[in-house]
Amino acid sequence: MPEARLEQLTEIETVVWAELCAAVRDKGHPWRVGVLATVDGERADARSVVLRDLDATTRTLLVYTDARSAKAQQVERHPQGTLVLWSDPLGWQLRLRVHLALQTSGLTVSSRWAQLKMTPAAHDYLSPLPPGSAIEHPLPQRGSRAHFAVLAAEVQAVDWLELHADGHRRALFDNRGRRWVTP
Repeated sequence: MPEARLEQLTEIETVVWAELCAAVRDKGHPWRVGVLATVDGERADARSVVLRDLDATTRTLLVYTDARSAKAQQVERHPQGTLVLWSDPLGWQLRLRVHLALQTSGLTVSSRWAQLKMTPAAHDYLSPLPPGSAIEHPLPQRGSRAHFAVLAAEVQAVDWLELHADGHRRALFDNRGRRWVTP
């Protein structure tokens, strides 16, 4: 985290990506868990997601999901979304406009599953029922990684907002460049 308030857009953008990199490594980082908003064709839908990995070169964040989830179905039909992150220590909110792609096979999925399969988190993807199914009592978890999927969120725009006692500031970083905007 920066020691002093950043003044240059290039510095802010660099620190944003450094903090996102830190969030995928540090389970206690404020940006580790964010809110992903998608649409189902009629209305917005939002849920918390955990940032699992980041490819800084392609500016792509990875999130794990169950391939049978409503989120996965929404992404297949409407691949645009917004990921909102808040850091209280920084006083920064990020709204990341993302293009979403659901991956259910391939090296990205296989390698992530290999890391996850021996952890308690693997049980989230082993249920015989899809997420949100009504049950009378918890079911034993069994199955294979067939329902484990990776959601790749390619960042197309960063909307950065700093809430500060000396004045709020906001900037956009996208394919048109870096620029200050009114908070």
